Amino acid sequence: MKEITLKVPDTKLRFFMELVKQLGLEVKDEELIISKEHQEIVLDRIQNTKEEDLLNWDDIKDDFDGI
Repeated sequence: MKEITLKVPDTKLRFFMELVKQLGLEVKDEELIISKEHQEIVLDRIQNTKEEDLLNWDDIKDDFDGI
């Protein structure tokens, strides 16, 4: 079996993954594997976040231009 590496634009990823699924191809996507430990950390942070600590994206997005 041959193995290839592809770079798929974010905007096409859902379509591409559906195509791969329909073709019955094997997928090794290690980037999508998130350990239970990390999932629990993120969920805990979400639960403990206070609304007053959040920033509005529309107010701060210009700060990230050019980064």
